[in-house]
Amino acid sequence: MTSSNTTWPPGEVWKDLIPFGPLANCTLALCPVEWSVFTYQPSIAANSALLAIFGVLLLVHAAQGIKYRAWGYMGCMVAGCVLQIIGYGGRIMLHGNPFDFNAFLMQIICITVAPVFYCAAVYVLLAQMMTTLDPSLSRLSPKLFYYIFIPADVTCLILQATGGALSATGATFDAVNTGVSVSKAGLILQVVVLTIFLGATADYLLVYRRTHGAALLRRLSVFLGAVGAGVVCVLVRCVYRIVELKDGYFGPGFQHQWVFVALEGVVMCIAVVFLAAGHPGMSLYRLKEEKGPARQERQAEVAQQGGVGYH
Repeated sequence: MTSSNTTWPPGEVWKDLIPFGPLANCTLALCPVEWSVFTYQPSIAANSALLAIFGVLLLVHAAQGIKYRAWGYMGCMVAGCVLQIIGYGGRIMLHGNPFDFNAFLMQIICITVAPVFYCAAVYVLLAQMMTTLDPSLSRLSPKLFYYIFIPADVTCLILQATGGALSATGATFDAVNTGVSVSKAGLILQVVVLTIFLGATADYLLVYRRTHGAALLRRLSVFLGAVGAGVVCVLVRCVYRIVELKDGYFGPGFQHQWVFVALEGVVMCIAVVFLAAGHPGMSLYRLKEEKGPARQERQAEVAQQGGVGYH
């Protein structure tokens, strides 16, 4: 990769050594680690620990999905964990050679995109919760939430994946930074969508509490608290990644390993733990099963009286 920027890499740029990009040929034997995009060797201990934790969480979510037959929720959570495992595997590879561009792409694309799948799982739960509790109280039909949040989530995924692809194929620093900008757009959109989601959920719960009281909400307290905490964790992580990429891959925000480990790795581990603790099979799905017969009985009573039933 060529550049007119004489401030990177520091010092004399040797003619035949390329530290970053598809044609990178630097190794630690030839180039100082400061020439790498991170300017450090990713920690084997930290990244191995994160990889192992996501591996365990993958098994937990798979077991929960099989037990409660929550196939859609399980699929999204497992997909996100698989991407995290691949991503942190890439960071472990970068310890041996911080200039390995394929390993860089593995980690930057997979770790960046993984939370999109967690969000998809949670967005579906909002519509399911409204349908189970009282769909008439929602300002929008619960079905519309599928058509609003899921396409928005897919758009986030496309933008972040496209940004990673553009970064991979960029032949100059400007081209790479174009990819970074596209990825940031995806992250910013994700923050906007998550914020709207939290607002819509809070609005519905407040209306439900005023209308029906808090009895059923107390039964769902663990579910609501855990899922809400998980979403907040994803939101914090997205804000951090936007700040991290403010100056692109070659800015100072991209060169702080332990900030990344804490605000990306640890925060996302906590989010996935919360989303396991609040698994819908342990509360929401049970409530749905209980309300099903009662709903049918009420519809039959109303029909016999010549009234209008639930829709």
